[in-house]
Amino acid sequence: MLQLLPSSDILTPNTTNPQKAVDFICNYIDRYHCENMDVDISFMNILDACYVTTMCSTKHFIKYPQGKINWKVSSELVNEFTQPLSLNNSKYY
Repeated sequence: MLQLLPSSDILTPNTTNPQKAVDFICNYIDRYHCENMDVDISFMNILDACYVTTMCSTKHFIKYPQGKINWKVSSELVNEFTQPLSLNNSKYY
């Protein structure tokens, strides 16, 4: 069953706790059809952002192997740190 996305185009977790952010984003992936999505975690520090993007990109890839997540992050270092993991469904801006 497909569900419509909520009206907001960019998903923004309402917490700075990385585990709660992962739970929030993963629940969103489970509940809505979101093959392509935009997530704003620019308020997180680099290490927390790396953790969140890695965990959520993996969850998203399992459900949508052809999907993409556009991550809004505070630093290009997040991309550099996660690049060896080959998260092909993630783009950082």
